[in-house]
Amino acid sequence: MKLFKKVAIVGTGLIGGSIALAIKRHNLAGSVVGVSRHKETLLRAKKRGVIDSGSQNLCSIENADFVVLAVPARAIKKLSLEISRIVSDDCIVIDVGSTKEEIVACFDKAFKHYVGTHPLAGSEKRGVAYAQAGLFKDSLCILTPTRRTDKEALRTVKKLWRCIGADTVEMSPSAHDKMLAFISHLPHVIAFCLMETIPSRHVRYAPASLKDATRVAASDSILWRDIILTNPDNVIRSISAFEKLLARVKSAARRNQGEILERIFKNAKYKRELLNGHRDRRAGGRR
Repeated sequence: MKLFKKVAIVGTGLIGGSIALAIKRHNLAGSVVGVSRHKETLLRAKKRGVIDSGSQNLCSIENADFVVLAVPARAIKKLSLEISRIVSDDCIVIDVGSTKEEIVACFDKAFKHYVGTHPLAGSEKRGVAYAQAGLFKDSLCILTPTRRTDKEALRTVKKLWRCIGADTVEMSPSAHDKMLAFISHLPHVIAFCLMETIPSRHVRYAPASLKDATRVAASDSILWRDIILTNPDNVIRSISAFEKLLARVKSAARRNQGEILERIFKNAKYKRELLNGHRDRRAGGRR
């Protein structure tokens, strides 16, 4: 069953391209148009069947009844005014940004049918070449409605995410940004800094454990620059909490306090095992 007549994907990279592919796989739209600054990206997207047509001109989203903004966070904010002049009042607009407070504050006022969303799925890879229709299967998508959010638009957006494989949960933009600072933004900062700390001459000898711990350090630097700069206070708090614990490890190592190290590592191991359990239950619940 089609949910939309015309879907416009602004930013046909990994996430935008995967949403487009999932919409097409499940026959949820009459047509899917892609918008990108780069002609090569649009040609690749069209060749892979990710989109039906593509344009470097934002005006191509005119007459769309569903618009997905899948570009870096600061670029999303800049698009609000321009897009509001093109789409109709009935058009549902969502973004898939990894931060929400600043974006929602802009879009809530600009659009009657806006819903903030953040799919917790992806990869350190970038670009439409890595887009896949099943990317959101067994994943979780956070929705951040406000008092201004149109309830019918919210129901439609929930249905879309369910159709392409994701469970949804609602929380405020503020709660989202506070939580993501710890479970996503901090881990990326640590991975980037860890790789930057290691002397280049040592990298060739790195074991698999370093590759596992720093996989996300291969992520797009521009994307993550914008994520940090649109959630600075919460990211700083999470970094401060990490620095405090790191200082305890440093102190325990200097003072030969093995019991403190063991306690910290044991607590961390317990939480890591909880993480595995939560993932297994989520996937199991969708089989």
